[in-house]
Amino acid sequence: MKKCFKFSLVAFLLALLMALTSCQDEEPLEETIDKEQTLSFDSVPLELMKEMVSNDGSYDNIVDGASCFDIQFPYTVVVNDVTLTIEAMEGLQVLEETLDGLEGLNSTMDIVFPITITMADYTEVTINGKEDLQKTASQCVEGGLDADIECIDLVYPATVFTYNPNFQQTASVTVAYDVELRRFFAGLEDADLISFDFPITLKYTDSTEVVANTNAELATILNQAKEACDEDDDNDHNDDDFTKEQLDNVLVQCPWNFVQVQQKSIDQSEQYSNYTFSFEEEGKVIAYGSNGYNIEGDWSTSVVDYRIVLKLDFEENMVFNNTWKVYEIKEGKIKMFVDDDSMVLEKDCEYQPEVCNAEIIQNRLSVCTWKITDEKGEFFEDLNIDFAEQRMLVYDANGKVVDEGTWVVEENILTFSGLGQALDNYSGDWQVLECGDEYMKIKRKEQVVVLSKICN
Repeated sequence: MKKCFKFSLVAFLLALLMALTSCQDEEPLEETIDKEQTLSFDSVPLELMKEMVSNDGSYDNIVDGASCFDIQFPYTVVVNDVTLTIEAMEGLQVLEETLDGLEGLNSTMDIVFPITITMADYTEVTINGKEDLQKTASQCVEGGLDADIECIDLVYPATVFTYNPNFQQTASVTVAYDVELRRFFAGLEDADLISFDFPITLKYTDSTEVVANTNAELATILNQAKEACDEDDDNDHNDDDFTKEQLDNVLVQCPWNFVQVQQKSIDQSEQYSNYTFSFEEEGKVIAYGSNGYNIEGDWSTSVVDYRIVLKLDFEENMVFNNTWKVYEIKEGKIKMFVDDDSMVLEKDCEYQPEVCNAEIIQNRLSVCTWKITDEKGEFFEDLNIDFAEQRMLVYDANGKVVDEGTWVVEENILTFSGLGQALDNYSGDWQVLECGDEYMKIKRKEQVVVLSKICN
């Protein structure tokens, strides 16, 4: 009996050993997967996904001038002698308004160190000084080509699978936030393969949703989003987010009054307070001044070095001629600068320009007499002209008639005829530049004459 039991036990153990040996010789179980749905470490769709879920550091460029990281709240900055504590996004708006009050000129802004910054991959770095910050910022790419796609987001939760080079699944991860997915990507090895649990949903900033069912569809969607994004990522610290097309549309909506003008950092606002720009869609702009004064010029917009610029070209008045860098279009105002000059224009849809037409000129000249001088208020002789009834009677300081002739006006051209004595050289056509009730300015070629009303 004992021999039989021992034999049975030996047989059982031998059978178990053979079974275990057989299991070890079998191939590992391979899951059936679509190799086209896997992504390698450096594949285009995966790189685009990394850009989409990267930390966007462009919102605080007004402080750090860099889009590849942001500064963690709270922190302190000093603008001239004003200390501001930035505790949230609203603090950045207060800072911008403070700088706008200085028009970005003659102003300094200093960060109180140390600060902590968050990089594109959500790693945190302590910055102890200005040089340290500048060195880190130099790694950013100017012009919106930083590592983020801002106008589209992944709709969470999302599941990601990882595989080894033999397409054997090694892990499954469900993520709920950008930071989780970005850190998951950062932990991948060069040999790792991944795939998403399709379909996945993505949402644009306007709440439009789009579904990707394959890696190819995902890459197409992200590429289109990247091209469509209007990212305010340039390192211009005083630049708001708008496009060239938006500026073009705003300019032609209404006339624009001058509310602030600086030339060489000197305030000249009062001198230009009566000026108004009127932009037309064909690229024509008219600058209106007081007393019906106006000059015509050309305007155009373009993008230069990632800035939107407005080019003005007036043949007769060179003071406005420049390629202005526009940095803000909101709340009915347009703000621009170039070097130490700046302008702020304010929309005025009710503005009606004073026009120097024939009727206005004729009615005003027919009242009282008009003293004739040059722009300096000087003349070769003290002369007054009576324009009543289309006649010209020219009087000297003693009230003696020293010349006479006739005049007519058509549109804004004033024509003197028949003068042969004191004003012999003034016969001909004169363009009326200004036609105020008390003051008129007329021009012939390079010669300018001023007429001032005198009522005795």
